[in-house]
Amino acid sequence: MCRTRYPIVIFVTGGVRRSSRHLSSLSYLPVGWGASPRWSVPVTGTAPYGGRRDRAAGVGGLDSGAKRAAHASRSDCDGGIGSGGEMGGSAGGDAAVRRAHTITVDSGHAGRRLDKFLRARFKGVPAGLLFRHIRQGRLRVNGRKTAQNYRLVEGDEITVPELRIDDRGAGAHRVPAALLDRMRRTVLYEDARLLVVDKPAGVAVHRGSDVPAGAVEAMRALRPDAPDLELVHRLDRDTSGTLALAKDPALLRELHALLRERADAIERHYLAVVAGRFPAGLETLDAPLRRTEAAVMVDPRGDWAETAVAIERRLGGRATVVRARLVTGRKHQIRVHLADAGHPVLGDDRYGDLERDRRAGAPAGAGLHLHAHRLVIPLPGAAPVTVTAPIPRRWDPVLGA
Repeated sequence: MCRTRYPIVIFVTGGVRRSSRHLSSLSYLPVGWGASPRWSVPVTGTAPYGGRRDRAAGVGGLDSGAKRAAHASRSDCDGGIGSGGEMGGSAGGDAAVRRAHTITVDSGHAGRRLDKFLRARFKGVPAGLLFRHIRQGRLRVNGRKTAQNYRLVEGDEITVPELRIDDRGAGAHRVPAALLDRMRRTVLYEDARLLVVDKPAGVAVHRGSDVPAGAVEAMRALRPDAPDLELVHRLDRDTSGTLALAKDPALLRELHALLRERADAIERHYLAVVAGRFPAGLETLDAPLRRTEAAVMVDPRGDWAETAVAIERRLGGRATVVRARLVTGRKHQIRVHLADAGHPVLGDDRYGDLERDRRAGAPAGAGLHLHAHRLVIPLPGAAPVTVTAPIPRRWDPVLGA
């Protein structure tokens, strides 16, 4: 802990005169943005975006010698901004600080939305805090207040104010060691722009309200040299198999644009073990789907959805291994389409049938028998990348291997 004796400072907060002869465990931090940062002392030691608002005293009333002494003392303290690059310490050690700075947009990020760029750049900062800075004009582009959906242009200068993040809740966002260990062994393909992993069943693709970290957070932690790593597409939590992530923002935008124009631009091939004897002549499932709060259902008023299907292997009369390819990409599409056809995926606790699972020989707790088996990803100016994930070993009891 750094303890420094400062000169007497007289200041007024809320109309009350206060004085302090010895200020302990406090960091002088630049507040706001602009050419002339204002220095302040956080009197309560509470992070300004925490549960209560700090009382801060401007140091502008000090003579120049006292200012230099205070600044020098601050820089010599362990954990102060002067010793930590962009991140610094704070009072009591329960907040992280990102200094005010300017980012110049390069060609790789041109065309990207401001809010999406910032969320990717500052992954530890709450999105609500970033959006509030944009709305209030403290975070600017080329010196002007800008809408959060503004599309960046190469050469734009983004002025970012000082950001404080309360570290007391940061533990909830740390990637569990067990997940890192699982994801470390899942890489199927990797180059300078693209990463494809074999996502295990039960692992979410990203963090959520009840999920401290998912596949993308784990891979970011395992690839610190790829700070822009983002999901190209998604998989259900209980679905295993090929999951693509882009390292390069330009490639991510190109692939997302392809998916918006045509959902099957990236070929997504699945294997599913379904209950019963799947009919040989059934090749297309196209029941319209509607999402509700609880599930997805077939509804004539729903959205168009299409799944191409074919038989891969029959398992007597008890089950069938089916190939499925997404033509559209609706939530739970393959699971709902197969259930609607009378052949639910084994282990599906939402759309399936426990009795039919038992008759098919699926052990209790074996999980969803749906696997993203193969991806074919078109790359601009290069040959498509084809990646295959092996069939999970947990399917062995049903397949009779």
